[in-house]
Amino acid sequence: MHLSLQNFTNLVEGMAAAVQGAATSLLDLTVGSVLRAILEANASLALWLQWLIVQVLATTRLATSTGSDCDSFGADFGFLRLPAVAATGNVTFSRFSPSVAAFIPVGTNLSTSDNSQGFAVIANTANPVFNAALSGYNLAAGIASLTVPAAATTAGTAGNVQPDSISVVASAIAGVDTVTNAQAFAGGVNAESDAAFRARFGNYLAGLSKATNAAIGSAIEGIQQGLSYVIDENINQMGAAQMGHFVVTVDDGSGAPPAALVASVQQIVGAIRPVGSSFAVQGPVVLQADVSMTLTSQAGVSHQIVVATVAGAVEDYIDGLSVGATLNYTRLAQLAYDASSAVTNVSAVLLNGGTSDLVPPLFGAVRPGTVTVS
Repeated sequence: MHLSLQNFTNLVEGMAAAVQGAATSLLDLTVGSVLRAILEANASLALWLQWLIVQVLATTRLATSTGSDCDSFGADFGFLRLPAVAATGNVTFSRFSPSVAAFIPVGTNLSTSDNSQGFAVIANTANPVFNAALSGYNLAAGIASLTVPAAATTAGTAGNVQPDSISVVASAIAGVDTVTNAQAFAGGVNAESDAAFRARFGNYLAGLSKATNAAIGSAIEGIQQGLSYVIDENINQMGAAQMGHFVVTVDDGSGAPPAALVASVQQIVGAIRPVGSSFAVQGPVVLQADVSMTLTSQAGVSHQIVVATVAGAVEDYIDGLSVGATLNYTRLAQLAYDASSAVTNVSAVLLNGGTSDLVPPLFGAVRPGTVTVS
């Protein structure tokens, strides 16, 4: 359906022409006349009705809906917008005198130096010093520091802070003096955008009632944002041929997806897989990318700020590579130039000590190792 929209002037002119054409004598349609005032009032009502029609047309089609209208459209099909994801990383608690034992409880609140972003310590039952009964981490006497996992208290990209950004312990801990994050926090994603929602909805409909790669991929994408995956058919986890078996390699950007995420993928794939087939779900084989480069920056600009900006951009890019994606060597210099206009030259660029592209192995993903920018 095509709606021909008109503005106020066109409406008044059309009305005036129609009224004058039906009259036997010349009408007074000058500014301020009674008849013109009536026509202008009707034109205003017509504009309002036209706007209502446009709103109805926009909200009855997903392609033109926005915000809550997208959500209500998708809800009719059991299709929901993916929520924001909180950034995660590791923080290191230190003390000046390790003479006594200390305890770091789960939920300990932390923040950046300007208090703009909040974080909290989370549980890691695999950590040997984690105390499940007390829900926290034991810092034994004689140990000067302890590294534990933490997550942003507010989900979204704002939690993806750079190294050494977290420095405040909001609630004092006896026997602990400082906190910092040696590496950047990553994985924070904002709530799904309208454009991404529409694109995923199309894949969702295309995959209904079909045991295909597209259907399995659509189901995986519906678990949470920021996932990448590869589906390898007729092969087992050892890389040997096995007809009727497929392997799903999934990652959340960390290189080590949590067991709960792998279990969720296992469950959703099991509900869609072709009858008679078998499958396995696993995290990626991580290939670390050690990057080093030397920058030349413009005079009058803080070189340290430029270095930190470039290092963060390189780490973010590598973190964002999908499972199976190659890290191109020449991309590294481009990342440095794009990260800051103050970069005038990039030299001595090395990727794992060489100048070749980094190709992940079967079921592999490239993730950042040591990024050295000077």
